[in-house]
Amino acid sequence: MEIKFEKDYLEQLYENGKARNKKYRFQNTVIKKYKNAIDKLRVANQIEDLYPIKSLNYEKLKGDKNGLESIRVDQKFRIEFISSIEGEEPNYITICSIVELSNHYK
Repeated sequence: MEIKFEKDYLEQLYENGKARNKKYRFQNTVIKKYKNAIDKLRVANQIEDLYPIKSLNYEKLKGDKNGLESIRVDQKFRIEFISSIEGEEPNYITICSIVELSNHYK
C-alpha cells in the first residue's frame, strides 16, 4: 500500500523516531511498534492482506469514528487510518492515509 500521513507528527515518528512537538512524545517501545505496524501496512497490497495478521487486530471503527479503520500497535495504542483504492484492476493501488496514533482506551 501507499502510505500517506495526515499529520506531520505521524510522519516524524515514523521517519525520525520522535516528533518535534512535545505533545506527541511516546515511549521508545511504542514508537518501535508503531514503525513495525506501518511497515506491515506498506508491504500489504490491499486491506484484505491484513486480516490474517491477528496481532494487528484490524477493524472498521463505529460510532463517532465511523469511516475510520484501525490496527493495533500494542494493547494500549492503535493506528487509525482511511483506506481508498485508486486506479482500475489490475493496476489499482490502495492508499492508506494515517490519521492518528491514539490511546485505544481514551
